[in-house]
Amino acid sequence: MKPNLPDASFAQRRSALARLGAGLMAPWLASAHTLVGAQPSQNTSRAQLLAVWRQSGGVLLIRHAATESGLGDPPGFVIGQCRTQRNLSEAGRQASRALGAWFQAQNFKPDAVRSSQWCRCQDTARLAFGAYEDWPALNSTFAGQGDSAAQQQALRERLQALPAGRTEVWVTHQVNMTGLTGAYPGMGEGFLVDRQGRLLARGDLAA
Repeated sequence: MKPNLPDASFAQRRSALARLGAGLMAPWLASAHTLVGAQPSQNTSRAQLLAVWRQSGGVLLIRHAATESGLGDPPGFVIGQCRTQRNLSEAGRQASRALGAWFQAQNFKPDAVRSSQWCRCQDTARLAFGAYEDWPALNSTFAGQGDSAAQQQALRERLQALPAGRTEVWVTHQVNMTGLTGAYPGMGEGFLVDRQGRLLARGDLAA
C-alpha cells in the first residue's frame, strides 16, 4: 500500500501560509533588532534624545565639554588641583551653561548627577546641572590611569541596579564611554544608555 501523500493543492496552501507567516513576522523581527541589537550610528537632536530619555529612563553619559588644546593632562597632574589639569575652554563653559538652561526650559531635572573627579568634568556638571556627586568610577583611564576593568565593572553594576524609569547623568571621559558602548563620543556629546549598557540614542548636547 502506498503511503498517503499530500496532494498538490494542500502543498501549495501550506507554502502560501508559510510565506504569509514570514511576511507578518518580518516587521516585528526588524523592530526587535532595532530596539535590542542595533547601535545608533547617527546623532539625534537633544530634543529627540530627551524624548527617548523621558520615556525610557536610563543614564545620560556626557563627555565633558570643550577644553583647552591638548591631549590628556600636563605632567604633574593632581586630582583636586585644577591648575595642574587640562580644563574647559570658554566655549566649553558657555556650552555647559547653555545646556543647563535648555534642560530648565524643558522642565526636566535628572534624578542624580555624577561626575568624574577631573575638573573639566566637574565644571561641566556644575555649570549645566548645579549640584553633582563625585564618583571615582567615572575618572579617566587614559594612558594607564585608574583601573579600567574595575571601573567598567562598577559602571555596569550601577546601571543594572538602576530602578526602572530613573534618570541619571554621568559626566565622564571618552575612554569610559567607548569602553561601555563601543562608540566614540565628541566633547560635549551625550550617550543615552539603558540598564544593560545598550546605546539608545546619542547627540551633540551643544546643538
